[in-house]
Amino acid sequence: MNRLGQHLQGHVFLFARKLLPGYAPAVGIRLLLIFFFLEAVIGPRLWLFNFLGLPNPPAWLRVPVVLGLALVLIRFFAGVKFAQIGLAAWRHWSVTEKSYFLQTLLIANVVFGIIFADRLRMIFGDPGWWGRAALVVFVNALWGFHQELVYRGILQTELVRRWGSLPGILAGNLIFTFGPLHFYHFSAGTPGAAWPVFAGVFLRHLVSDFWQPDDRRRASRSGQLLHRRAWAADALMRRYSPPDSRLN
Repeated sequence: MNRLGQHLQGHVFLFARKLLPGYAPAVGIRLLLIFFFLEAVIGPRLWLFNFLGLPNPPAWLRVPVVLGLALVLIRFFAGVKFAQIGLAAWRHWSVTEKSYFLQTLLIANVVFGIIFADRLRMIFGDPGWWGRAALVVFVNALWGFHQELVYRGILQTELVRRWGSLPGILAGNLIFTFGPLHFYHFSAGTPGAAWPVFAGVFLRHLVSDFWQPDDRRRASRSGQLLHRRAWAADALMRRYSPPDSRLN
């Protein structure tokens, strides 16, 4: 029964608490500078290119490049190991974390397949869509990982270190919900229609953060899979156009 419990604890966020390795305050400042550079200067969708009058790269190119830049800056500018911001190697995951990740991966794909069965039949019925579908899913998966890395790994880790769990998590979620990542809802001139989306995003991440005492929150990221696949399917049905895709 105890072994079975290890495989069920993840569904109520009962992960063993494992504190992240510490780092110097100066490193924290560099992490915040990385966040500011990535989100406020070049922008999550490279609005710096638009400001300079340059063509915006397509999503399939933009997302991997920005993610790679973030990883390089974390490792070599901030000088921290990825484990210090929550990216622990698989061998260091607990049985509960590994089991929850694999279960959520399976459940997310089953639920996704049921919800978008009609769309998936259209895609599988036309071999010409297969390559495009694989590209959209891959890019959306990278985009979801990038958001987790920047907002939970970089920003929230440092805010919690500075201010404690409650203020740090609240501030991180407010910036995630209303900051550069989703600001285009306001700039598009339709903020009223976006408020339900903002409320849902804020509450979902807030509950996820507060219910999980382990600051790594590694296994919870598998819960992003269904969200990413939903956006991928929506992009495909809109005749996915990489230069215009917003990748929410």
